[in-house]
Amino acid sequence: MEVNEWRKTIGEMVREHMRSPEIEFYFSVKMNKPRAQLMITQLGLFIRHRRDCWALVSANCPVMAIKQAILQHEYGEVIKDQFSDYGHLHLIIRQAEKLGLTPQEVLDTEPIVTTTATLYAWAWLTHAKSWIEGLAALTVTEWTNDDRLLKDIGGGHSTRMAKRWTEDMGIAWRDMPNFVAHSQADEEHSDMFLPFLEKYATGEKEQMALNAVQESLDLFALYREGVARAMEEIPLN
Repeated sequence: MEVNEWRKTIGEMVREHMRSPEIEFYFSVKMNKPRAQLMITQLGLFIRHRRDCWALVSANCPVMAIKQAILQHEYGEVIKDQFSDYGHLHLIIRQAEKLGLTPQEVLDTEPIVTTTATLYAWAWLTHAKSWIEGLAALTVTEWTNDDRLLKDIGGGHSTRMAKRWTEDMGIAWRDMPNFVAHSQADEEHSDMFLPFLEKYATGEKEQMALNAVQESLDLFALYREGVARAMEEIPLN
């Protein structure tokens, strides 16, 4: 498939994922500070774990241009970009501070069971499977933040969750730096690896890549449903 065909095919898979019962349930859970603390700290674990997974894909991949693209992607995530001079984990810490959490509390967060299971699964997927499958599996997780793709069904994850935080807790958009950054940065990230799928995910590898996309979306559904159920166990009032 050419780039536009990849964009359309993966885009439809992501739209179906965002309309799934698991994701609808996730966005339906009312927020208070303790629930938001759980959500943002589990997200911090997810973001830290992405760094390991991208490194695994790079280690498996022999294509220098892809290694360079991954390093470009990770420089913004780990070092600095237009949203932070300290990497995107710092955005999580800043946003968590608005909920009364200290940086150390964010860093010392323990994963809930479903977070542990899904992070193990993403690590296995990006280590044990081919680099093409790993690349496809990781890049699609960025697509769930793409407002261009998802605007007509409520927006991407960061936009929808920011609305939930504002409606339920009165937190201003400017006080949610992680959501602000990822509602914008992941649009660029959604596009940057498509040319490599066009060039290398050909023949039987095309379906392998699409299967990996679906596996990753299924893991995302499990991860977010687990977070939602854990939040729901915290009393709202």
